[in-house]
Amino acid sequence: MTDTYNPHEIERRWQKRWHDDKLYRSTVDWNKPKYYAVTMLPYPSGDLHIGHWFVKTSSDAHARYKRMKGYNVLFPMGFDAFGLPAENAAVQRNIHPMKWTQANIERMRKQLRSMGAMFDWEREAISCDPSYYRWTEWFFKKFYENGLAYRGESLVNWSPTLQTVLANEQVIDGKDERTDQPVIQKMMTQWFFRITKYAEEMLGFDNIDWPDPVKAMQINWIGRSEGADVVFKTKHGDPIEIYTTRPDTLWGATFMVLAPEHPLVQKLTIEEHRAEVEAYIAQTAKATEIERASESREKTGVFTGEYAINPVNNKRIPVWIADYVMITYGSGAIMAVPAHDQRDFEFARKFGLEIRPVIQPEGIILDGETMTESYVGAGFMINSDHFNGTFADEEKGRKNPAIDAVIVWLEEKGFGKESINYRLRDWLVSRQRYWGAPIPILYKDDG
Repeated sequence: MTDTYNPHEIERRWQKRWHDDKLYRSTVDWNKPKYYAVTMLPYPSGDLHIGHWFVKTSSDAHARYKRMKGYNVLFPMGFDAFGLPAENAAVQRNIHPMKWTQANIERMRKQLRSMGAMFDWEREAISCDPSYYRWTEWFFKKFYENGLAYRGESLVNWSPTLQTVLANEQVIDGKDERTDQPVIQKMMTQWFFRITKYAEEMLGFDNIDWPDPVKAMQINWIGRSEGADVVFKTKHGDPIEIYTTRPDTLWGATFMVLAPEHPLVQKLTIEEHRAEVEAYIAQTAKATEIERASESREKTGVFTGEYAINPVNNKRIPVWIADYVMITYGSGAIMAVPAHDQRDFEFARKFGLEIRPVIQPEGIILDGETMTESYVGAGFMINSDHFNGTFADEEKGRKNPAIDAVIVWLEEKGFGKESINYRLRDWLVSRQRYWGAPIPILYKDDG
C-alpha cells in the first residue's frame, strides 16, 4: 500500500488485471437470473465529454449492483456510428467516413476503457459495421414484407447546404442548427414505417406501469379525435375533402382554406391570382411546421380566385390558401368556421370574410359583425335549417347530440361520413445520405 493514491498507476494496473481475468465477460450461467444492462451508445465524434461520464457512471453503478445481487449481468458497449456529422467531417477532410469514424472510435474506446466500468467489450456493437446493420436491414425487410415499410411523399425540412432532410428539432428559426443556413419545406419521396397502424394499441395503458404525465404525453402525441369527413365541391366539380370534429358547425363555414402544398392548389388557382399564390407558396416553404402551427403566429393567406359549394346549404364560399393549415394533418384542407374557431376568426377579421354564428349560447345573441372573438362553448344550433334548436356542447365531443344527429344526416345525404383522425403520422426514416444504414431495396428500371 502507498500513502497516496496514484490513479495513473493503480487504475491502469487493476484495469489490466480485470481485462486479463475477463472479469466482466458475460457467460451463460443458468443458475443465475439474467439481467441485460444497457446505456446510451456514444456517437463517435472523437472525444468523450462530461455528459458521457455522467450517464455511464450511474449505469455502471446500477449494473454492478445487479451483479452483486446475484444476477448474470450482460452490459455491452459500442458506438452509434452512422450520421450526417461524420459524413460532413469526412467530406471536409477528403477521406472516407468509415476511416474517420473508425479513428474516432479507437480514441473514444480508450477513453471509455479508462473509466474502469464493467462493460463487456467482447460484446461491442458498432452500428456502421455490416455485422451490425445487417440486422437493421433484416428488420426493414420484415417490415416491408408485412406492409409496415412503404414509400410515399411527405413535406420535409430540406437543407440545400447539407443536401439532406432534417428533423424538426434540427431546425431553429428556419435555419439548420449546425450551419445556420436556411432550410426550406419541400415535398419529397421518402421511406416510412407505418406506426399509425398501432395508434389505438398505443392508447391502451392497462399493462404498462407509466406515470400519468408520460401517458398524457403519449395521448397528446397520438392526438385521436372523432368527427366526420365531409366533401365540398368547387364550381367545376373538383372534390375537396375535409375532416372536422365539429360537423354541427358546418352551416357556419364561410370560406375554405387549403394548405399551400395541397395538390389542388395549382389546379384551382385562376390566372389572375397565380403570381400571388406562387409567391406565397415560396414564402411558406421557408417556415417550419412548428412555426406554422404556432397559435400566436400572425395569420396570412392568399385567395385562389376559386369558390366551393358548402354541401349543407349550397352557399358559395371562397377558397384560400394559408400556412396555418398543414398538408400533414387530416386532408390538408379545412372548412373555416370563424364564429366558432379562433384561428379562423382571426383570419376572417384580417381579410374581411363573413362570420356567421351557428351555435347560440343561452341568453346571449351572437352577431358576426360585433364579435370580438370566436365562441366555442355550449349552446343551441341556429342558422342551421332543420337542426335549429338542437343542443351542442364542444366539450362533450361525440356525446354531443348535435354532432351525432348531423353525422347521421350527412351519411343519409351522401355528403360525408363518420371518421376517426389522428395527429400521429407515420415515421419518416430515409434521408438521402450515404453514411447511414442502407435501405435494402433494389430499384428496377421498370419500377
